[in-house]
Amino acid sequence: MVKVRAARPAEAEDLTGLVMRSKAHWGYDAAFLAACAPELRIRAGDVTARRVVVAENGRGEVVGVASLEGTPPRAELGLLFVEPSAVGQGVGRLLYRDVLRRAVELGVRRLVIDSDPHATGFYRAMGAVPVAEPAASAASPAAPAAEAGGTALVRFEAAPVPLADWARAWTGGGRAVHLGNVGEFNAQFADATLDREQRPAHHYACLAAFYSPYPAALVLPRPVPRGWTELVCRQLGWTGVEVYDGLLDADPGLAEAVRARPALAALLTGSGLPLVPWGRTRAFGRLAGRPWRDGELRYESKSAAHGLFGRILADGGHPGIVLPRQWRVDGRWAAARMLAARTRAGESTVLKSEHGVGGSGTTVLTPARVRAAGGARAVLRRLPRGPLLVEEFIGGAASRDDEGPRDLTYDGFVDEAGRAHEVGGAVMEVADGCYRGATVGPGVVPGWAEKSLTAFGAAVGRELADSGYRGWFDVDFVADGTGRLAPTETNLRLTGPSIAFMVAARLDALRGAGHLVRIADRVELGARLPEAQLDELCAALARGCAELGAVFVPAIPTGAFEPAPWLGVLVAARGREVLDAAEALVRAEALAVGAMFGPS
Repeated sequence: MVKVRAARPAEAEDLTGLVMRSKAHWGYDAAFLAACAPELRIRAGDVTARRVVVAENGRGEVVGVASLEGTPPRAELGLLFVEPSAVGQGVGRLLYRDVLRRAVELGVRRLVIDSDPHATGFYRAMGAVPVAEPAASAASPAAPAAEAGGTALVRFEAAPVPLADWARAWTGGGRAVHLGNVGEFNAQFADATLDREQRPAHHYACLAAFYSPYPAALVLPRPVPRGWTELVCRQLGWTGVEVYDGLLDADPGLAEAVRARPALAALLTGSGLPLVPWGRTRAFGRLAGRPWRDGELRYESKSAAHGLFGRILADGGHPGIVLPRQWRVDGRWAAARMLAARTRAGESTVLKSEHGVGGSGTTVLTPARVRAAGGARAVLRRLPRGPLLVEEFIGGAASRDDEGPRDLTYDGFVDEAGRAHEVGGAVMEVADGCYRGATVGPGVVPGWAEKSLTAFGAAVGRELADSGYRGWFDVDFVADGTGRLAPTETNLRLTGPSIAFMVAARLDALRGAGHLVRIADRVELGARLPEAQLDELCAALARGCAELGAVFVPAIPTGAFEPAPWLGVLVAARGREVLDAAEALVRAEALAVGAMFGPS
């Protein structure tokens, strides 16, 4: 295993030799290398002054060298060279990430890289951004990868940042054990919209890989492909992640399955690391040694959340928020009568189950849809059984000049001390009431919505803390036509947007600030693939996105083995155009895999 350590002055001559061999690897002639030699030389006194480090393999051989030069807030990547025999083994990636880590510790906020033309692909893949500012001259000590044959150096920059404050507070700044208990969480709610076998929930348990920015262990109900975890670790710079999968056959109780294995339970709970679930359950409380508080999940109920919103708004102070009217009806016929009356009045209606995930149990009904279905009673006969809520439909952005996002969400969490922390806002993709994905990052939430969203979300967080809830939460909103937001529900668990926030925090710390991250819950595959071919597809998607300047991370691989195969994915970039292009590439290539099985 390769590790990074500080260089020693006595190694200066040997390191100069490594640099020259690495430079020659690109095919430069002897005359050019001789001209570069004075500037590529590392002297004994440079080792400390230029903050030189080396990469050393398991045999104690030095296989790479890097330097971090200058003073905060601006510094330069002066050297980054890899022994030719070690090229392609991740040594350069390891050294670059070490430079960014040290830059953060020094207070550097602008890292300048003058790249040899042959290395531009590497720096783009590592997240550095090309800039128009001229690169240093060939003679610059900070730019030893000098010009060749008239080809100029290419200047890149990175913006080193520490892990976000909220992410440090979430797990204490360190690694965590992630428990994929999605099915166990859902099973707490006796709701007809939730699949009794929890098959979809076990796919979504794969999101346990992303419950914090850097896991130590993943605990999963179903087996997952080994190639998946290896690719995720490579894309997010994780090492030493343990995977304990295949713990359940059918029952959704993952925490109980861990407790039934005393050695595993002792290993996970005795590590001293935080144990992070998808959501709190009584069984998780027993596993984690945390008392279960009766009623702490009461605001997972849509009617209880609506009452909470009303109490907050009764105090005033949130002019940008409007609360949709909601009625709890006694029985199906009462719901049908109310729906029929609203339809006759030309009003659209939202029918909701008390609980549900991802939009399950939520149906948006326009008058035209009710009439097309044969009337209110016919509509209700097609819906899942169980109690229903009738809610006023909040119209869209008809009176706004822009066609901004309609579905937004606020994420935060309450720590064990009862302090509410803000994570941020996201824009969701919702189709016919069903959640399909979300995008997080700088500038995603439009300016007209940001203040109202964050203020109301923070107020909900304080109320949840006072009620005794501890853990992650979000508040979902829809936008009306006048620039106001209508809160529709709370989720007292991790969510798709929360996963995107975790990955954004990790990529910002790993590659530099400013990542937009999009989670797409369902990307259709053109065919079911054997595991090895799925690994090949994901590796190809990672390469294709990197060429665009984006990052691809497979989020839910197990859906690929369903009769109607699909993938959950994450894509990240520093600009909306690149992000959209990366998602389009992923969707097109995923769907195209079926072509290989068609007629020639």
